[in-house]
Amino acid sequence: MLPPLEQLPEEEQERFRRVYCGLCHTLGERYGLAARFILNYDFTFLALLLSAPEEAECRTARCPASPLRKKCFRCRDRALETAAGESVILAYWQLRDGVSDHGFFRGLKYRTASRLLARAYRRAAASLPEFDASARRQLARLGALERERCASLDAPADAFAQLLAAAAEAAENEVQRRILRQLLYHLGRWVYLVDAADDLKRDARSGNYNPLILRFRLTDGTLDTLSRKAFTSTLDHSVRLIAAAYELWDFGCWSPLLESTIYTGLFQVGKSVLDGTFRTRRPGRPGKRKKIVEETA
Repeated sequence: MLPPLEQLPEEEQERFRRVYCGLCHTLGERYGLAARFILNYDFTFLALLLSAPEEAECRTARCPASPLRKKCFRCRDRALETAAGESVILAYWQLRDGVSDHGFFRGLKYRTASRLLARAYRRAAASLPEFDASARRQLARLGALERERCASLDAPADAFAQLLAAAAEAAENEVQRRILRQLLYHLGRWVYLVDAADDLKRDARSGNYNPLILRFRLTDGTLDTLSRKAFTSTLDHSVRLIAAAYELWDFGCWSPLLESTIYTGLFQVGKSVLDGTFRTRRPGRPGKRKKIVEETA
């Protein structure tokens, strides 16, 4: 979930970069260098949702990504610590899932990566046990649905949506928690379905599980006019429910970034995926549907 930064004022672009860099520094400080490699835009978006309405203190420093030039970044706070911990937990279990899904040699990269992240995972799970339990439960549910080749869009999308909604429990205010549960649930559903659409042709060639192929009985990984119309309506409905939940809370200085993501960015990504022009996939993402949050920045 990346806001269309090119459409925003420079002030908002810099504000987003400070949070993004702040999450990277938080990952490094709390979980070590290896954890910085799982930095992604999705959990930067979560950090924005969990943030206090006013921007926290920032400072400048060099880092592995910018060893010569100091960059300004947001100092570690509760929102960044929560986003960092949850990203470590989810990345770890997705890697372990990759180990179980592949043979010895094909699974080596997942096994190696999960071992590098194991210490960070144990620390994150100790600080966020409820999210860890939810992630394990919903990923196991997703795995079972994939093994049985479930043709429903709703069942696997609901599993991932429930996983993401669990991140709302980190909010301090009960009203905010209820709002974020709804927002993150429908966002998780949208993310899962868009990722499935992005993988359509690849999964059609490989035979990997993809609920869109089964639901619309596709043979070549291409949605026909009627199927595309129905699927687009499903995606748009999720975005409308995300927006409805968003409007119930005041997100303060983060509103321009969040609004541009929800009201513009999601529609742009959905359209580009369906048009076949979305090509921002990064290396190292696992091959299953629940891999979406590991899109490395």
